Amino acid sequence: MFDGVFGYIIGGAVIGILARFIKPGADPLGWILTILLGIAGAYIGGYFVPGGGWLAWVAAIGAAIVLLFLYEMVRKKKK
Repeated sequence: MFDGVFGYIIGGAVIGILARFIKPGADPLGWILTILLGIAGAYIGGYFVPGGGWLAWVAAIGAAIVLLFLYEMVRKKKK
């Protein structure tokens, strides 16, 4: 149904929102960074679990959570 760039944007938004919901603590991200984080998670998850399916979604959400932790670490170092 969703192919190409539009699919990655919609899927990235869903993955980013789920990752922020699952990860404990407040994350000072806006909608655009949430979508970009989800897209990066989807790309990484798709790399490690090719072929799609629910396992690729789990890997994508896991990768997005790891990216959230990394973003938080980098942001704390700048302060």
